Amino acid sequence: MSAPKELLAKVPAITAFFWIIKVLATTVGETFADFLNESLGLGLTGTSVVMGFALLVALIWQFATKKYVPIVYWLAIVLISVAGTLITDTMTDTYGIPLIVSSIIFATLLALTFTIWFVREKTLAMKSIVTRARESFYWLAILFTFALGTAVGDYLAETLGLGYGWSVVVYGIAIVVVALMWRSQLLTGVTAFWIAYVLTRPLGASIGDFLSQAPADGGLGWGPETTSYVFLGAIVATVAYLSITKRDILKV
Repeated sequence: MSAPKELLAKVPAITAFFWIIKVLATTVGETFADFLNESLGLGLTGTSVVMGFALLVALIWQFATKKYVPIVYWLAIVLISVAGTLITDTMTDTYGIPLIVSSIIFATLLALTFTIWFVREKTLAMKSIVTRARESFYWLAILFTFALGTAVGDYLAETLGLGYGWSVVVYGIAIVVVALMWRSQLLTGVTAFWIAYVLTRPLGASIGDFLSQAPADGGLGWGPETTSYVFLGAIVATVAYLSITKRDILKV
């Protein structure tokens, strides 16, 4: 007998906790990549190999689960956030690809993923992710949102010279506008969700850079190590709370 459909929900419900952990994870994605790359001296290649292997293990674990498990899901999100940062950084620092070009590339790849996903499955809703195919599309889209968010965030803050603090303000306002458009029914829930999902990536990255970068570079000087530990601790505490209370279990 096949498992009940509820057991196949592999993603959390979209609550305030979801967005809180998402922003925390995107911040860690920015600072932890810098910590491994610069502070530990692994370099982009070494960091990419280590985190790529860790992400592969996490995704295998995620796909092997029968239902949404907070610690497994959010571990994969944190690691894919780091991977998205590393992909963009490698394209920029190693191959000299301009951030605007990276942004266009990842925006195109994300649009193609959404298009193929929708044509095949007829929906992009979180609550519909109850099959392997949809889960595969979901994680591919997540990877591209993180890489795109990194590229757009760095382009706005660094290339255009807006700075990290003002970038946080700009992305925060953009997310509020999306929420208001959803409330006013100018955007569907699914469209608003994915736009906000993309925007929270550069928001989190800008927060991470603002906290970790030296004051001379427009930051507060916490450093990538301290910033990563603080936000990882917050993620662990929140995920532990959700694992106990099960307040983010999605019913389908």
